[in-house]
Amino acid sequence: MIDSDFLFKGKIDFRAGYVSIIGTPNVGKSTLLNRICGEKLAITADKPQTTRNKILAVINNENSQIVFLDTPGIHSSEKIMNKKIVEKAIEASEEADLILYVVDLLNKNPDDEMIVEKLKSVDKKVILLLNKADEVKVKEDILDSIAEWKGKLDFEDIIPISAVNGDNLDRLIPIIEQRLPFSPPFYPEDFLTDMPMKFFVSEIIREKVFNLTHHEIPYSAAVTIDKFKESSRQIEIYANINIERESQKGIVIGKKGSMLKEIGTQSRLEIEEFTGKKVVLHLFVRVHKNWTKKPGVFKEYGIE
Repeated sequence: MIDSDFLFKGKIDFRAGYVSIIGTPNVGKSTLLNRICGEKLAITADKPQTTRNKILAVINNENSQIVFLDTPGIHSSEKIMNKKIVEKAIEASEEADLILYVVDLLNKNPDDEMIVEKLKSVDKKVILLLNKADEVKVKEDILDSIAEWKGKLDFEDIIPISAVNGDNLDRLIPIIEQRLPFSPPFYPEDFLTDMPMKFFVSEIIREKVFNLTHHEIPYSAAVTIDKFKESSRQIEIYANINIERESQKGIVIGKKGSMLKEIGTQSRLEIEEFTGKKVVLHLFVRVHKNWTKKPGVFKEYGIE
């Protein structure tokens, strides 16, 4: 029931709520968030576990405020760091009013069975998004996938989408709105995210490390900001690329420093675009042996 005293913007039907985006690694969750927001808030790479934290993004519409939580990929793993990351994704789904469950139409992942079982024990509304629908050559295959997934869980809706192209996302937003509780907004109208600027700077640099070193550097790379000095026109940044083995250092630095220079150049250009200011970026490479097996340092490296 709506509180009789509740009124926002002259409307008694305003809705607001938290929406968690979950799924296995590499299904397009971060791409989806960026497309919906119209801003690059989450980094993307063609490797699992690019996202390590819940990233909060707020979308304000005329009749609603949708608070999205982009989460790390849920997967089976015995590694300490990966277990911690998966815990964060599960926690986000439990906190939300609604869950967007993203799956890859082209590539089945056995861990989806594990996610479905977890969702059965969570008393939440779930919308299933079948991503990469634009890449399916035989459209009847999409209908077959919808029929198959209908038998797995009582979904609120099943929607084929393309996170890259934005296909069907105009249909998605109203469906989300209809399933949120009546509520005043949680954040001001101009609020976009709760993450600090340093977080986005470190994420931009980490993305360049992943994309430029390809499969040579595993997900043991983390970026920390040692100094962030901002003036009205310029930002000066001192950042460390932290890796866990000495053998990885030469790969990140490259021949005569070529790789580190390219990481720095691409990072600086994107940070300048993101902040609208000139950026002076100083990059260093530091070896912290086996840090991914030491939970005590996870917070330092952005896994909280």
